[in-house]
Amino acid sequence: MKRRDFLKVGGVGLAATAVAAPAIAQSNPEIKWRYTASWPKALDTLYGGCEYFAKRVAEITDNKFQIQPFAAGEIVPGLQVLDAVSNGTVEMGNTALYYYWGKNPAFTFGTSLPFGLNTRSHISWMRFGGGMDMLNDLLKEYGCVGAPTGSTGAQMGGWFRKEIKSMDDFRGLKFRVGGFAGTIIAKVGGVPQQIAGGDIYPALEKGTIDAAEWVGPYDDEKLGFVKVAKYYYYPGWWEGTGQGHNIMNLEKWNALPKHYQAAIESASYDTFTWVTGKYDYVNPPALKRLLAAGAILRPFPQEVLEACYNAANEIYADLSKSNPHFNKMYTSLSAFRADSLAWNQVAELSYDSFMMRMRTRT
Repeated sequence: MKRRDFLKVGGVGLAATAVAAPAIAQSNPEIKWRYTASWPKALDTLYGGCEYFAKRVAEITDNKFQIQPFAAGEIVPGLQVLDAVSNGTVEMGNTALYYYWGKNPAFTFGTSLPFGLNTRSHISWMRFGGGMDMLNDLLKEYGCVGAPTGSTGAQMGGWFRKEIKSMDDFRGLKFRVGGFAGTIIAKVGGVPQQIAGGDIYPALEKGTIDAAEWVGPYDDEKLGFVKVAKYYYYPGWWEGTGQGHNIMNLEKWNALPKHYQAAIESASYDTFTWVTGKYDYVNPPALKRLLAAGAILRPFPQEVLEACYNAANEIYADLSKSNPHFNKMYTSLSAFRADSLAWNQVAELSYDSFMMRMRTRT
């Protein structure tokens, strides 16, 4: 090759490189977002999941996309995350969507429908049964888009200052309970209270409330409930799962490069495994410690469960007539629940029941 031809070819290559480098840099801009959570820092699995998520996004994007988490109260109170994301105070948040059932009862499907699905069935319905698409149709009305993150698994029924023997004990009971379940508690005669996690202990200690539910043994131990209420009930029929969500301001989301959107989605799914797996690991020993500390473990009486179940179905029937979002999600979830329960009985329940029988023999 002649020298002038080589220089000509080489010059083209250098020019292409000069053009490509800024293009690559431009496609990976440095972006910083604020990320407010509904959880206090003391809850190292729920808030810890937010920290894990932010770290994963940074790793995936070579530290170009930095998301800084803030605990409840540092920017906005824990129950105002949706509002803060919707109005652009922050770019994104992590919360339980059922906190906003007062805006629309259909938000409860994002976290847990009382007497609905367990954790595995719920994530299955959201990802493959159209549940997340329906939730995003609702979130769009608030200028947001969502992605599921960690789940607590099936929750406990909470801490009570007195024993629950019948439905009479529920009447007039001031009960801190999250989200939509309060409508059912009210229908059977209780007095629901929605209080953020960090404020529950003082309310229970002072007698402002008579009972409180939060998540399960690990978080309940951290919040100290056993010191002020001894009766620990199960199951938490209002939360066969406790699904959390990342919610993003829709305008900010649409402005992100597509691979940054993919980073958020991927890290959100990673966080589901991290949070749910950690809860399953830390709850069993925490329950043992709580029992040693004086907790009195009790199942809800069958009478109570059936009364609440019947009340829930009456509420669902009424809402399905008046709320299109609720009707669409309830119809979809109910159909899936029937098949899911049948399958779980064949597989999961039979396996777990056998293992429990064998465990008691050894």
